[in-house]
Amino acid sequence: MTNVAIILILIISVITDVRHRKILNMVTLPAILLAFIYYSFVSGLEGFLYSGEGFLVGLGLLIIPFVLGGIGAGDVKLLAAIGAWKGTTFVSYTGIYSGLLGGLIAIVLLLKRKELSYTIKQMLFSAVVLKSTNGSLLVNDEMPRALSLPYAVPIALGVLATFLLETFG
Repeated sequence: MTNVAIILILIISVITDVRHRKILNMVTLPAILLAFIYYSFVSGLEGFLYSGEGFLVGLGLLIIPFVLGGIGAGDVKLLAAIGAWKGTTFVSYTGIYSGLLGGLIAIVLLLKRKELSYTIKQMLFSAVVLKSTNGSLLVNDEMPRALSLPYAVPIALGVLATFLLETFG
């Protein structure tokens, strides 16, 4: 039951994130609520706490990247929903695999755009290139376009990796 719920949530979220760059509240918020209701019904207070702890870990894993502007709120809610359904251990592994796979996808995209060496140089020297003009600092707007990745894709791949780990690990 829980795996079916996760798969449905991910399919919808990946499609909307790839097409429209948005993970819908009408998917993530009911998913979170249904997880709490399901586990509360099945296991009472213990189930509610299981779902709540998973939710908080999922939320916590992406809250800092969200605050720093690296990802959207939908990504945070999606991982929190996964945590509410699958618990702390599953969402922790999913978060790790999502980060690794997202980084790998970003490297492939940068290689394809022939911007990997430039990006590495930028990361080593400075995230923002500053110029001094008459004593004032200006942001250099000659930087290439930012790399954008619909993060529901690495999250879905992270879930798949965690499913595989559970099954074969």
